Amino acid sequence: MADNIKLIVMTIIMIVAITLFYTYREHSTLLGVLGLLAAGGLSLFIVSHTHVGSIILDYLSATQIEVRKVVWPTRHETMQTTLIVILMVILMALLLWGIDSILAWAVRILTR
Repeated sequence: MADNIKLIVMTIIMIVAITLFYTYREHSTLLGVLGLLAAGGLSLFIVSHTHVGSIILDYLSATQIEVRKVVWPTRHETMQTTLIVILMVILMALLLWGIDSILAWAVRILTR
């Protein structure tokens, strides 16, 4: 029940902030954007203290740990892989062009 109240309060804060931003458009845009950022930050703070927010924060921290474990390829490996992909694309294009040409020739022979 408390989580639902927190989510409702967060939604109301964001609706009010967006409404005020568009209602007072003629005033300083900088203040409007700062107000929206403050409302967004407050909303995120409120959501982080709910059950759903804690699940999301746990997921984000686990994701960050997994990203640190990734072994990224070196520049040399990336260049080699890119070159192989380009060569394979050219080879497949030539192969498909050849097959298409042979089939077009066969269709021309059969339809004459």
